This record gives sequence, structure tokens and C-alpha cells, in this order.
Amino acid sequence: MPTPCLTAIPRDIACVSDYKPYARHSLDDNAWAYLASGAADELTYRRNRDAFDALRLNSHVLADLRGGHTRLDLFGQPLAHPILLAPVAYQRLFHNDGELAAAQAAEALEATMVVSTLASVPLEEIAQATRAPLWFQLYIQPDRGYTRHLIERAEAAGYRALVVTVDAPLSGLRNQEQRAGFHLPPGVDAANLRDMPAPSSPLATLQPGQSPVFDGLLATAPTWADIAAIRDLTRLPLILKGILSPRDARQALALGVDGLVVSNHGGRTIDTLPAAIDALPAVAEAVSGRIPLLLDGGIRRGSDIFKALALGARAVLIGRPWVYGLAAAGPLGAAHVLKILREEFEVVMALTGCARLDDIGPDRLWP
Repeated sequence: MPTPCLTAIPRDIACVSDYKPYARHSLDDNAWAYLASGAADELTYRRNRDAFDALRLNSHVLADLRGGHTRLDLFGQPLAHPILLAPVAYQRLFHNDGELAAAQAAEALEATMVVSTLASVPLEEIAQATRAPLWFQLYIQPDRGYTRHLIERAEAAGYRALVVTVDAPLSGLRNQEQRAGFHLPPGVDAANLRDMPAPSSPLATLQPGQSPVFDGLLATAPTWADIAAIRDLTRLPLILKGILSPRDARQALALGVDGLVVSNHGGRTIDTLPAAIDALPAVAEAVSGRIPLLLDGGIRRGSDIFKALALGARAVLIGRPWVYGLAAAGPLGAAHVLKILREEFEVVMALTGCARLDDIGPDRLWP
């Protein structure tokens, strides 16, 4: 099991990227393959970062910034800042306490945490261990009855929103992990699925000439009909994660979805997708402010958060950065990553003349 290498924050950690080598030192090759890789040749993974780097800030001086803050309301929930912990599976790969350690960091920094279906700690146990606001990320299961069971468990445990990931119907085919021989070690499993009946192999009943993808792996993949059914099933705010297309955004609106996460799954599913930040403006135009947008993918600096909000997001989700902190220094490291990002974000707000989140707009980016 992983052991954080740090018991205090060293002076040479000044930004989020400084945590990455410490995290690598703490993790074996197996856990690192799961955390740090992207799909195929990692083109989408790298594009997420390159696109942020290409955007330039437009400074504004001498603004009266007294009383400035980062507070917002999202789906009727008051938040201290627009930085959420993205859902990350199997967190006991990175720290002995897994999601419990992450929830401790979220509570300390007043952050909302999105808990994965594939968490290595049961969702109820996480809810009992923290006062941090929790949302539940749902992978729709082949057994739709069990999918309903997961939603009911999240509601009963007090989760405040349902985030349905829609862009990874073939998430088991991560070739970077396969190249590294990735496997779940003893003591790490999908705790929320322990009592789910074992599904039959989707390839077991294929007939000659049938496609192993379309007739096998995708035979029970989610469709828009599943989203409509979930909308009827829950009163929780319903958010779809993995939207890049304006057409898909409009379809989600038509079904009564409450919010969208513009995301390419951190570059983990397919190469040559657009960077999430590049897809954001078109999706924002499609929804025209009718529902909130969040952005996930590539955020490593406070300026990245600012750029996402300038192009139409209300908040952002961060994944790998806080996991690097968790792996390196446990809850202290994850909390420190959040602290760094929030303080960097506030500095960028100040230097671009923004006292509140509503002041951030496209005019704060260089044309």
C-alpha cells in the first residue's frame, strides 16, 4: 500500500506541479500507470495543458477590490470558491485511507468533493466521515436496477448532486494501463459495487461476424433514454460529465439536465479530442446561460481556473493535481494543493481587476 513520503510541506513546493515528482516517488509503477497516463499517444492529455498555456490574460489596474471574494451559488448550494475535487477511482491506490483522506482535505479547504462510483471506500462511509459537501459520480451499470440502487444510496447518504459520466462507455480499454500491466492490488476494489451481481461477459454470446465493440462491449452502454429515466428518478441536481459537443449540450437541456461538465475525461479515453477549454465556448453558446457549466481537464494553475470562468464555466473540477498532493503528503498535501490553487486564483483576479466571480469575462483574456 502507498506510503506518503512527506510529513510536512517542503520549502521547494511553490506550485502544484512541484508535487508531481514527490508523488512519483511515493507510488509504485502500477499506481503511477493508473494516475499519470492518458489514452494511446497522450495527444488529448497534452492538448488539455497546451490549450491553457496558449490563452493569455489581460490585466486591468487600479480597480477598487475591497471586499472581494470567490463565493458563489451552484445548484442552490453556497460554495466558498469554484474549485471542486473531481471524481477519481480507487483512491486507496494513492493513500491508505483513500477517499477518507481526500474528504478530510476537502473539508479543511471548504471544497465540494465528487465521489466516484469506483471509490475504494463505500459512499456511506465517506459521507459519515466528513462535513464537506459531497456529490456522487455515477457510472451507469449494465444492470439498470443496480444503477437505481446506487442513486438511492447516494440520496439516502445525503449527497447533494448526481454527476453522470457519459463519455467513457469503454473505460476498461485504457491501453496505457494495459501496457504497464495495471491491476488492482489486494485491499483495493470498487467498494460501492461489492454486492452487485457479477455481470456476464459481453463477448460470451457473440455470433460469427458480429462486432466485439458494437454487438458486445456496447450492448448495454448508456443512451439518452437512460438520462431521461434518471431525470425522472431523482430530485437531486443532475449533471452530465463528459460533454464537448454543442449538439449534446442542447439534447441535455431538452431532457431537463441541471448542469454540464465540459470534459474529455482528462485525455484518458480517446486521442485527438479537443482540449476541454477549447470546447467550452461553443458549449457555453449552446446553453446560453440556462444551466451552469463546469470544466474539467488540464487545470494546474490558478490562472487556468480564471481562464475557464472567463470562457463560460461557473466552476472547475481538478483531478490529478490534488491526487499528486494526496500521494505525496496525504490529506495535508491534497489540502495544500487546493490552497495553492485558490490563492493563485485570487491573485489573478486581483491583477485583472476582478473583485468577484461575476466580474470575470472574456474581456479579461487577451484578444
